[in-house]
Amino acid sequence: MAEITAALVKELREKSGAGMMDCKKALTENDGNLEEAVDWLRTKGLATAAKKSGRAASEGLVSVYVDGNKGAVVEVNAETDFVARNETFQSFVLTVAKVAIEVGEDIDVIAAANFPGESRTVAEQLTHLIATIGENMSLRRASVTTVEEGALSSYVHNQLAPGLGKIGVMVALNSSADKAAVEGLGKQLAMHIAASNPASVSRDDLDQSLVERERAVLSEQARESGKPEEIIDKMVEGRIRKYFEEVCLLDQTFAIDGENKVSSVLEAAGKEMGSPVSVASFTSYKLGEGIEKKEEDFAAEVAAVAKG
Repeated sequence: MAEITAALVKELREKSGAGMMDCKKALTENDGNLEEAVDWLRTKGLATAAKKSGRAASEGLVSVYVDGNKGAVVEVNAETDFVARNETFQSFVLTVAKVAIEVGEDIDVIAAANFPGESRTVAEQLTHLIATIGENMSLRRASVTTVEEGALSSYVHNQLAPGLGKIGVMVALNSSADKAAVEGLGKQLAMHIAASNPASVSRDDLDQSLVERERAVLSEQARESGKPEEIIDKMVEGRIRKYFEEVCLLDQTFAIDGENKVSSVLEAAGKEMGSPVSVASFTSYKLGEGIEKKEEDFAAEVAAVAKG
């Protein structure tokens, strides 16, 4: 058996563009023969997939899947919206959400898990899809939530298929009230979150660095008015309260009725159901948020094609 050195693995990686572990496996399977390893990667679709790995993947799908008291939200990216309408891709994304419920939200653990119905891992199944469909794809993120007493509710905006769309929200409510009633309220809250995009459930769990940053900006704005420092402090506190109303779920005006605070809606629902209702947590994924989309220069692309 030939020695599989780090230098040899690096050379194959540079030659094929495949991942480090795939290169090591290819060399092991082919007794260290570089060219045979390249062909092995090509037959597995790994080299083909690697060539696409540098292309921006900011489209795709968000999936929300709830199974009893446990639920998952996942995002899988692709290059174009066209792929999101591919039934094979849709099935893959929904299956990844189901796998996440079983193994947890760590993307590396999900990638290494067995893909149901196939003799491949999730990562290998994704590579197979990339080679088959011809677009770069990636497992971006996942969140798994469990509720002990209460209910999980979900909402998918721009839904292309059940549980699949552009925005996915899952809400965990704590309550000993009738589960169906709690789920109904949770669905309304999930719709509100999709529309209002809160940053936290309450002021207490809001990232304090965000609050301090906002306070600093508001203080500087107030000082420009030339008012005394004690007046500035009151102005800033008033504007901070307004900030909480914009970013904290419980302080927001409920999008469904446009009148009451979400905290008041929960309080009223608790009285009506005969048991307090509180938001334990929520997860909200908007497809492609935070991904820097590559701006295509069409004229340059045409010129490049013309040059061959």
